[in-house]
Amino acid sequence: MNQHAVQENTASSPGLIDAEEAAIARRRKLYQIGRWTLPSLVLVLAIGSWQAYVTLAQVPHYILPSPLLIAQTLISDWDVLWPAMQITGRLTFLALLLAVIGGLAIAVAFTQSKWVEMSFFPYAVILQVTPVVAIAPLLQIYMDSAFSAALLCAWIVAFFPILSNTTTGLKSADHNLQDLFSIYGATGWQRLRYLAAPSALPYFLSGLKIAGGLALIGAVVAEFVIGRAGTGLGLASTLLEASYRFNFGRLYAALVLISVMGILIFALMSLISHFSLCRWHESALKRE
Repeated sequence: MNQHAVQENTASSPGLIDAEEAAIARRRKLYQIGRWTLPSLVLVLAIGSWQAYVTLAQVPHYILPSPLLIAQTLISDWDVLWPAMQITGRLTFLALLLAVIGGLAIAVAFTQSKWVEMSFFPYAVILQVTPVVAIAPLLQIYMDSAFSAALLCAWIVAFFPILSNTTTGLKSADHNLQDLFSIYGATGWQRLRYLAAPSALPYFLSGLKIAGGLALIGAVVAEFVIGRAGTGLGLASTLLEASYRFNFGRLYAALVLISVMGILIFALMSLISHFSLCRWHESALKRE
């Protein structure tokens, strides 16, 4: 009797498995559609509501410009906005690149020597917690180039997440594997390359996502502060100048471009993280 029931369950299981796989496929397809459709729908509704409110309430453009006016300004003032966007993008990229190089090098030094970490880590924390708004005017006094002063400000903001996350990652290698490397007499370089670096990669990439956004924030804040002294730099200086001239269409257009840059940076960092981890790390493996 029991054997007969087992045979019946076995015979009917392929149909149940096929139905379950079909349900999983439908859920996955709906998730992929909703992942892009829902945010796009919210954006369209928000912009449409904004345009309707400004039009129906007859809100003056110097109070709240309409999305249509901002789009028109993006086109008409592109010869002004594009060079400013290039400067801000160059500032952000260079600051992030220097933060990655410096953060990785110092993190490795920290993990190789406790004395180095105890000596210099407090000063890295001081740089992180000191407001960049307070540092930028001092750098402008001591540095001849406004671009270099803004670059240093952006680097200070982006540097610490790389350093902190990478240091934590390099220390997070499994202790059993560390003992195994010790048994086989691995050198310090072999430990770093084959054990500590793979363990630190997810932490580093997480810090890279944070540092990418902070590099842009640091660049924009530095441009704001330095731009007040009459030195035009990038989009933040353009935004500041537009506010002085009551050109609110250009002001909002510059703000939109800054937001777009932030979204692109985050998307790029997310892609780098995904392709670096998708084949082996739990955080990036696909799940049903």
